[in-house]
Amino acid sequence: MIGKSYVASIHAGCVAPCYPANARRLPQYPRRAYIAPMDTPHPLVPLEPARERMIQALCTHFAQDHIDAAELELRLDRAHRANTLAEIEALVADLLALPAASSSPMHLARAAEVPDRRTVVAIMAGVARKGAWTVPRQLHVLAVLGGADLDFREAQFGPGTTTVTIFATMGGVDIIVPPWLRVESDGFALMGGFEHSGGAPASSDPSAPVLRISGLAIMGGVDIEVRLPGESARDAKRRLREARRLQRGR
Repeated sequence: MIGKSYVASIHAGCVAPCYPANARRLPQYPRRAYIAPMDTPHPLVPLEPARERMIQALCTHFAQDHIDAAELELRLDRAHRANTLAEIEALVADLLALPAASSSPMHLARAAEVPDRRTVVAIMAGVARKGAWTVPRQLHVLAVLGGADLDFREAQFGPGTTTVTIFATMGGVDIIVPPWLRVESDGFALMGGFEHSGGAPASSDPSAPVLRISGLAIMGGVDIEVRLPGESARDAKRRLREARRLQRGR
């Protein structure tokens, strides 16, 4: 009788098993490595360009009242979390299809309807341009001991480049732009600030609106901020903070 300790030694690999002399042994075949079947390769699709296009599409749906602010925030959260192209495309699967010519919710005005030049002056006072208004080809802003607020989120632009030239001394100019508007800024500040962050990438459409902002701030400030329509400064900061957190978590 074989003891339990001997059997345990065999299983542990310490003792080679003994076979009776007349026992028939099975033939030994060389072991073959198992190779897992490979999936059919799929073309690699960069996710970041698709993600950016989807974010712009969601903003377009929001501007056209297809979704509300809460639904927009939820879908933007899912867009930043998406790891596959299918997850990104599913974000608008239940929404109305956007017109092919409408790559952004920008309100375009006909060239004949766009004023050539306008001036905004704030001297020891405050002025504001917001809501639905037509932006001239050349907009000059003067702020002396005062402030000017320019909100371009619902404004109408002509095709091509719109120029904003700012001179602020001991005053400030606050500019709000939507995330789908291309903004180029080039300003100089002396004992002041000329700040700009965010914005849309360059478009391949030559008629797409471009807002070009330049100027001089002396003991004053120019602040260019990106916000969604109807979004407050506090909500915008919270949305950007959440987006950065999701980016770090991927």
